[in-house]
This record gives sequence, C-alpha cells and structure tokens, in this order.
Amino acid sequence: MSIEVNNESVIAVDETALQRLATFALDFLYVHPDAELAILLVDEGAMEQLHLQWMDEPGPTDVLSFPMDELRPGSEESLTPAGLLGDIVLCPQVAIAQAETAGHSPLEELLMLTTHGILHLLGFDHAEPDDEKEMFGIQREILAGFSVAERRTR
Repeated sequence: MSIEVNNESVIAVDETALQRLATFALDFLYVHPDAELAILLVDEGAMEQLHLQWMDEPGPTDVLSFPMDELRPGSEESLTPAGLLGDIVLCPQVAIAQAETAGHSPLEELLMLTTHGILHLLGFDHAEPDDEKEMFGIQREILAGFSVAERRTR
C-alpha cells in the first residue's frame, strides 16, 4: 500500500500514526494493497483557499477528500482493484480546536478525520440519515479496531 503523508503545516503531527491508521482502514475495507493514497496537512490559509475553491464555502475546514479512481470498498472474497484512491487534506489547527471542544487529543481528532476522509474517498457520504448512520458506524468500527491494534503493538 502506498500511503504518502506530507505535513506542510506549522504544526508537528505524528505522521507515522496517520500512516498506520490509513493502512489499517484500507485493510479493514479490503482495498487492494497496490492502492495509492496521499494525506496532506496544511495550515488554515491553504485550507480556506481549498474550501472556497472546491466547496464554495468560506473559512478553513477540518478535512477535504479528493477521490481519483472512484474505488469502492472490497470484500474478503474480492479486493478493490489497484488504483489511485485520492488525496485527503487535513488542517491541524482546525483539528486542535475541535479536539478541545470534543475533549480528546488532537491526534485522536486527526485520526478520526483521516478515517472520515478515507471513507469519503471510497464513496461514503453522510448527506442522508441512513447514509450518515452507515458511514459513522464504519468510522467508529475502524477507529475502535485501530485503537485495539495499537495497544497490542505496545
């Protein structure tokens, strides 16, 4: 699995944790091991520009996803085809503020946002209540499984 993490923000981030989570999530969703994913961390100004350009909404946001090959989750019997999954853009400053409000660490927020971004790349959405229930349920499963896997490796 090719997962590139590039931190262009001024905030220090545990990039290897994001990479481990992305690997876990893609395995969980039966994505082909030759799939490619890029995770980019940017400051608020850059995120605000992207948010305005692509979503026509002012202000920085926490995460944006840019799917490429429109891959969908696979199954135990049939992995997704190899391909370019796409790009996830994260804003650590927004994540830090959200983490404080939510009462957990900035890293936990970034892990959640990365998972959320991956699910969007794989076609999940939360515009409708049933879709939101499905997407957020899978998101919780991935984060819980990753947490257990991380504790086992310590």
